[in-house]
Amino acid sequence: MDADKLRELADKGESLTVEFKRTLNDKGITEALVCLANASGGQLLLGVDDNGEIVGTPPLHGTATDPDRLAAMIANKTSPPLRVNVEVLDSDGKHIVAISVESARSVVSTTSGLYRRRVIDVHGRPNCVGLLPHEQLGRAAAIGAVDISVIPLPGATTNDLDANELAGFRRMASAQGDNVLGSLSDLDLLKALGFALPGGELAVGAVLLFGTESAIQRFVPTHESAFQVLNSHEVSINRIERRPLLRTMLDLTEAIGPYNPEEEFQDGFFRIGLPRFADTTLRELIANALVHRDYSQSGQIRVKLEDSVLEISSPGGFPSGITIENLLTAPPNPRNPRLADAFKRAGIVDRTGRGINKVYWSQLAVGRSAPDYGRSTSDWVVVRIHPGPADRELAAFVAAQQRQGEPISLSTLQLLHEVRHEGRITTHRAAELLRIRNDEARVVLNDLVGRGLLETRGEGKARTYHLSAAMYSSLGQPDQYVRTRGFDSIQQEQMIMTFVRNHDKITRSDAARLCQLSGDQASRLLRRLAKEGKLVMEGTRRSAQYREP
Repeated sequence: MDADKLRELADKGESLTVEFKRTLNDKGITEALVCLANASGGQLLLGVDDNGEIVGTPPLHGTATDPDRLAAMIANKTSPPLRVNVEVLDSDGKHIVAISVESARSVVSTTSGLYRRRVIDVHGRPNCVGLLPHEQLGRAAAIGAVDISVIPLPGATTNDLDANELAGFRRMASAQGDNVLGSLSDLDLLKALGFALPGGELAVGAVLLFGTESAIQRFVPTHESAFQVLNSHEVSINRIERRPLLRTMLDLTEAIGPYNPEEEFQDGFFRIGLPRFADTTLRELIANALVHRDYSQSGQIRVKLEDSVLEISSPGGFPSGITIENLLTAPPNPRNPRLADAFKRAGIVDRTGRGINKVYWSQLAVGRSAPDYGRSTSDWVVVRIHPGPADRELAAFVAAQQRQGEPISLSTLQLLHEVRHEGRITTHRAAELLRIRNDEARVVLNDLVGRGLLETRGEGKARTYHLSAAMYSSLGQPDQYVRTRGFDSIQQEQMIMTFVRNHDKITRSDAARLCQLSGDQASRLLRRLAKEGKLVMEGTRRSAQYREP
């Protein structure tokens, strides 16, 4: 870390992964780092005030701070020992200590037995809170250290399971999943799924998948689902149940049915249906909520419809390594691997573990908006689907590509959807949307240009991409291309003339910034306006200025 990076972190303020302190003793330092390590990891900056002001901190070891000595102290006072990186910085003569720690691969405490974790509180502020015993189990599950679904349930027997649920699972597996499971006995099926343990005990997953309601209440009381419908904040339906997972999923999917009308239209000889929520979207999102929730803590799987917006929430934040930023690119990391495997073998969810990618693709393919995970926290995963008006033309284009055996990739669909809504896209915006680097985004965009889907405008940093004439024609909107290309020159001329009237003159660099053009494009535009008599050029070449006659 250098002074510029330090200033950048201080300006952004405290977050889930960054904590500021003026100064701390050894005990305070270890507690703060345990707190960060039991969450997403991060940085502790000593010598920075809560408001981000860099104030400096007294040296920790006499006249200086010894990074190796501080790292050793932290390792000695944490269990298991935390490995940290310590940097001593000078910021305008102020002594700063920056300590970085990764997210721990096990639950960590101080050697005095203090367990803490960093969270975002109800006011949106980062805070350190105690890590309760059941939360320690949840943390272990989140980082893959334990699978709660295979923990033994003393006292549970096959009498606590519903024969109809077991039979239903076998039917699903035979029809659309691992058909070997369809011919197994109840006990052999439980063994194959990993929920009948060697000692003869049943695991948590057996009751979650196949248990009677009374067994779920007794052995896994944290499991509960809710279906709610609200209109203008008035609750019209509020159904709360404790049923096995597959039954819960089918019930919740069926409950959404009456609120999921399908918009139909004819595209030539083909009828195209555009539901608010695609079947794949509902199946994968509800399954994810059930499979990846934290069963060590109380809380409902909640499916809520409020003014046509679908919201699905589940207790427990994203599993370790998964964030909103890498949701579509990170390797799968299920919180409860055996449950996830059972859903895949039943044929209910995507077997590759890329179900979220399918959710995004399915919504965009029917002309709707992509899912929104923006309300998720360290304790809850929340996804919202805003149906909005369907983009019929884009949906018809995607359907036609499918029929021709040329399916559109998710990244292409994301970019086309963005350009349809915004008119054009920059390399930076494409990188932000696809969660990739700018150079990677440029390659993707240029590939779409090569395929005739996009065209470019401008050069260098001013370059933008918009739909091509061929693409507008495929969408049945050839006139829109003329508007996209033709209105720009008129708008640019109007902007330049307005600028001149307000500022008396304009230069090439002014015009380039104003109209998002390259220097050469701005020069050509200004010379044309001068030739038409709308402006008068004073000076030569790069020093030229343009005024009204």
